Amino acid sequence: MGEPLRIGMVGAGKISGEYLDTLARLDSVRLTAVTDLDPARAKEAARRAGEDVAVLPSAAELVEREDVDAVLNLTVPAVHAGVAMTALAAGKHVYGEKPLGVSREEARDVLTAARAGGLRVGCAPDTVLGTGVQTARRAVDEGLLGTPVAATAFMATGGPERWHPDPEFYYRHGGGPLLDMGPYYLTSLVHLLGPVAEVSGIASRPRGRRTVGSGPRAGTGFDVEVDTHISGVLRHANGVLTTLIMSFDIHAARLPRIEVHGVDGSLSVPDPNLFEGPVEFCPAGGDWRLLPPSAGYPGAGRGTGLADLADALAAGRPHRASGEVAEHVLDVMLTLLDAVRERVSLPVAGTCERPEAVTAGP
Repeated sequence: MGEPLRIGMVGAGKISGEYLDTLARLDSVRLTAVTDLDPARAKEAARRAGEDVAVLPSAAELVEREDVDAVLNLTVPAVHAGVAMTALAAGKHVYGEKPLGVSREEARDVLTAARAGGLRVGCAPDTVLGTGVQTARRAVDEGLLGTPVAATAFMATGGPERWHPDPEFYYRHGGGPLLDMGPYYLTSLVHLLGPVAEVSGIASRPRGRRTVGSGPRAGTGFDVEVDTHISGVLRHANGVLTTLIMSFDIHAARLPRIEVHGVDGSLSVPDPNLFEGPVEFCPAGGDWRLLPPSAGYPGAGRGTGLADLADALAAGRPHRASGEVAEHVLDVMLTLLDAVRERVSLPVAGTCERPEAVTAGP
């Protein structure tokens, strides 16, 4: 293989640790620089990387480095698009945490800038590239279910303030259960069933204030600015109907994560927030049975999508955790929130290509 893609990481918060673990064992990428608003966190990330990683005072300085080919954007959602635009203006590819932006305009501007510069934009979640969702996708693609007719997607928790020491951003503009966790579920549904064409829904905000539940600020109250329980119905372009629940208001549940139902059987898909997990199939009139892992990157972790982007660049093929998929997922979520406010069913203006399946690991 050729030289690894050199990565500059912007943001060294909680999620960065998982990326660092993955990048350390991937041959196609190499971390060369890091920056964070907290210099101590940037220094710790560089130390943890275990190699000669430069610590920079700002994203603006990081993107100008000659040893940075692509920027890994791990900032908070409100500045995802701004950091991406800074990187693209400097001629760097971008791979970021979800969502791609907090508005359709932000997402569109990022992709427009990338196309103008001949650059790639990738976006989490890349959990869909693991053996869980990809094994389920293979079952759908090979016709194990027959023609798909319906799906369900349920994310039911009591909220991130129970474990996150600084949870306020989850409850501000750009946050909420749909924009926070919805990308995992909706991206999985796009891989399994294709793009979404129409949405309708309803939502609520049962509590106006929440309380930090862990860390040094435990007991601190804060205001809730977004809806925290969303119920929706999605019509995919192929006619499949998905029932969706995204909630920070359910303290305990036994709901399945994702199920896909066809004329010949049903499929249980594992937690889309994870790369692996049991995939089960029940034929019509039969019993549930476990499907062995048969597709996807084995042993994947957060950052696998960045490695897939690097491999795609070298091979001249589209990358799978793409900005186009992320833009469509964002459009679906924002259209669903529009439908909630207007109490109508709305068409989703944009679409995307269903990404290529991961048929085998690297």
